[in-house]
Amino acid sequence: MKKYFILFFLFIFINVHSQKVIKDYPLSDIIEETSGLEIVGDLLVTHNDSGGEPSLYYLSKEGKILKKRKIKSASNKDWEDITKDNKYLYISDSGNNYNNRRDLKIYKVPIDENSKEKNQIISFNYPEQESFKINRNTIYDAEGLISIADNLIIFTKNRAKKITEFYSIPKEEGSYDAKKIGTLNTNSIITGADYNQKLGLLALTSTVSFNEYYLITVKDFYLNKTSNYTINMFKIPIGKTQVEAVKIIDNKNFWITSEDEKSSKYARLIKLSL
Repeated sequence: MKKYFILFFLFIFINVHSQKVIKDYPLSDIIEETSGLEIVGDLLVTHNDSGGEPSLYYLSKEGKILKKRKIKSASNKDWEDITKDNKYLYISDSGNNYNNRRDLKIYKVPIDENSKEKNQIISFNYPEQESFKINRNTIYDAEGLISIADNLIIFTKNRAKKITEFYSIPKEEGSYDAKKIGTLNTNSIITGADYNQKLGLLALTSTVSFNEYYLITVKDFYLNKTSNYTINMFKIPIGKTQVEAVKIIDNKNFWITSEDEKSSKYARLIKLSL
């Protein structure tokens, strides 16, 4: 009886749909752990996950690497996402799979590669976190980052509750307590994020059991509204592979990337349509 109640609860609050793959391109094994996606000019920008080179890779819309940009004075401990505003890129070194990191940070990098401005570091912590003991069921991991006005918003990968809590961090260099401002009951764990302010549209990638991945859309997402959202959940129909990045094209179309795994042969750049 309990099992049926849980399923009923899920579908009341989350609408689950299917979607179509419009484009599907293989990516170079140089970016086999692609874990973030942004657009600069006409190019897509991605980076590798934990332990990779501290570099950004600029891609054509067919997934070809056209340029590599090494980020000075940076290391890739666990880069998880990338976002931007009009002047800067923000790279989130926020992976915390074991709950024990005390050096979470975001690199603030000028979009203009010819800028003489130095890269900056925005360090942060979760003020609610009291224990740093190793815990694979952590609630203080984060793989989603977006930019809204003067704020950076981190979305946690809460394995224990399968929700995401979102925190605000200033865009200025310094060290901060992240401020928790809301919760989304996604019934899954979040692996990537993007936001389009003109559309008021939030897009998240997520998984429940690491076998299937989903695209989540939340309309009318604004910082002064922290509850009563309608969550639409779309199964990504590409088989068992690890999706950790999303970029909004418009209300109906999205870019995602997936990592190279045994089941997929290579990393992929995929265009989805709802």
